[in-house]
Amino acid sequence: MIEIEEAARNNMLNRLARVEGQIRGLQKLIREGKDCELVIQQMSASRKALDKAFQEMLACIIEQNILCAHNGSEPQTSSINQIKTLLTKYS
Repeated sequence: MIEIEEAARNNMLNRLARVEGQIRGLQKLIREGKDCELVIQQMSASRKALDKAFQEMLACIIEQNILCAHNGSEPQTSSINQIKTLLTKYS
């Protein structure tokens, strides 16, 4: 497999750090007894941010499989099956 480029890796780490900050903010809201609607609003935002990170990682896997198949280092059918398995398993 192809390694994730440093810039993409840094972007993902930054995205996850923001999600981590959102989760800490959620904990603070709950500790402070804030309004339930505010808490679920922030939970929804956190979940969407994590979903976006997941989608980007999945896109990375798909891109790697396409590049490997294009370069002939892996049979194309195997790449397609791996992508299908990942989509079914994690979506």
